[in-house]
Parts: sequence; C-alpha cells; structure tokens
Amino acid sequence: MPTENTSVTLEEVARLAGVSTSTVSRYLSGTHVVAEQKATAIESSIKRLNYRPNLVARGLAKGRTMTVGVLTQEISSSFFNEAMRGVEDALAGHRYEAVFASGHWNKAEEEQRLLSLVGRRVDGVVLLVAELDDELLDRHAQGVPMVLLGRRSASMRVHSLCFDHYAGACEAVRHLLELGHRQIAFIAGPPARQDAEERWRGYRDTLVAAGLPFDERLVAPGGYVETGGVTAMNMLLDRGLPFSAVFAANDDSAYGAMLALYRRGMRVPDDMSIVGYDDLAHSSFSLPPLTTVRQPLRELGREAAGAVVALIDGRKPPRTTMAKLELIVRESTKAVPVTR
Repeated sequence: MPTENTSVTLEEVARLAGVSTSTVSRYLSGTHVVAEQKATAIESSIKRLNYRPNLVARGLAKGRTMTVGVLTQEISSSFFNEAMRGVEDALAGHRYEAVFASGHWNKAEEEQRLLSLVGRRVDGVVLLVAELDDELLDRHAQGVPMVLLGRRSASMRVHSLCFDHYAGACEAVRHLLELGHRQIAFIAGPPARQDAEERWRGYRDTLVAAGLPFDERLVAPGGYVETGGVTAMNMLLDRGLPFSAVFAANDDSAYGAMLALYRRGMRVPDDMSIVGYDDLAHSSFSLPPLTTVRQPLRELGREAAGAVVALIDGRKPPRTTMAKLELIVRESTKAVPVTR
C-alpha cells in the first residue's frame, strides 16, 4: 500500500505513466480530453506514487485562491447546516474549499463578515438568506462572483436561487382545510423578510380562496425562533379567539408553539393541529412528529455551489428547475371530529 508522499512531482507522475508533463496537467485540470489509454496510465501512476496535486499553487497560477466564502446567519442552525453541507460537498467536487462565516442576523456584522471574506480574496461568495441590501450586494458583486440563496435580488450581478415559499404556504394551509379546520392561526416569520412575506401571503390568500375571512387577530409574530413560537402561541391563546389549527412559518417556531400548548395542558393534535415549514432533522423526532413543508436545502446548496463555480469560470450558471416543496404529513395534524 503506498504511503503519502507530498514531495512527488508532476514530472514523476508523467515519467511513470510514459506521457508528457503537459498531458498529465491537461488530465488533472479536466480542460482537455485525454486518450483513454493515457488517462488509465496517469491514474495508475497517481495511485502508485500517492500523488497529491498542489491545489493552492495551481490556483495561484490561475490568479485564484481555490476558496469560496459561504456567509450564513448561524453555523449552529439545523436549517443552515443542510444548505452548507450541500455547498461544501459540491465545492469539493470542483476542488474548491469553503470558508464559512456567520452574520448572526445582524446586518452590520453580516457586512463585516462579507468584507472579511472578500479581503481574503475568495474566488466567489455564496450567501445563505442574507439580510444585506441589494445595493450593497450589487456593489460587492462587481468584484467577486456572488450567489444568493433564499431570496431574489434586484441586482443583475447577483445570481439568485430560492424556492416558491408562497406555494409552500398554500399547500400547508390547504392541508389543514382538507382536515376540516376553519379557524386557522398563523405564527409569522420576521418582518421585511421576503420568504416570510411570501408565507404570510400564502396563508392569507388560501383562506380567502376557500371563502373564509382573514382575521389579523389570528396572526402573531414568531421570528423563526423557538422562543418566538412560545410567545406567539401564548399571545394567540390569550386573545381568546377560537382556533383549532396553527400554521407556523418555520419548524423552530412550531416547536416553541407545541411547548406553549404543553405547558397549558393542551395536546397536539387532539386539541390543536400544527403545521411547520422547513422539515428540519428534528421534526420527525419531535413529540408528536411534526407535519411540515420540506425544503430540499442540501439540493439548494449544491445548486448554489455549481452556480458560483460557473461564475468564477466566466460561464453563465446553468438554468435549473428548483425542486418543488413537499408537504410531509406526520402526527401533529388531525381531522376535525365530525359532529352529529
């Protein structure tokens, strides 16, 4: 079994394979087709010598650092973890390393992290649900290829990728309507967030389309966090209006809502049905398991990585059809009992 030898050179690989150094270089870069027989000899030589190409040196020769900055809000978040994993896995396939940074939902801190990544001369940037203004993103995108996930940017320089959150919210509310619920409350996301706004509109429009009145008193802010879900559910219950189901704008706020109900002696779904949004890893293990709208976040991350590499290479990102959001029905929702 060969042992790792970081001193092995391209010339040694070529000599053992019986080909020229330029042929090995072309094979490794993937920019030119190499005859199958030569490719097999090169692969055999690489394995025998345990050759490790110097990606940094290769990148610098192209004027690159072979790194991509990934700016998220919370590295510890289950939501962002899935997307980051998709980005990291896909970048590795292109021989790029990801450099992660968090903005912690603070625009000033987020801008500072972006400046830090650009200062490190990353070859591109992927932003996960950035709070930064389109004008600022446009300004930075003039100097570094940039892909934005989670919302659409008005900047023509920023490549945007996001799901149809309006359609996802409509699906969640329709599920509750099909179960016979007519008084449905909504725990909203952060104000001024594009995805939160789309989920709020989907909730409202689906009720109206079903011939039901929209009552603002059945809406409470949850802010996409567990503590916000607790506060929102308590607020809704304290208003004294009847409702039998809740659509929470994300899974974290749904977890909080279920905790608030538990503390008040109410059972899910016997006393209250709940639908979340995201399908985080914990949602299938919550008590009860949460009905929710699944976002294929890892797939979105892979799409973002492919797009940013294309921009770095001076190519137009491939047109992709984003996967549809899917309602995952579990035990947190239940049909309204039929009364005789």
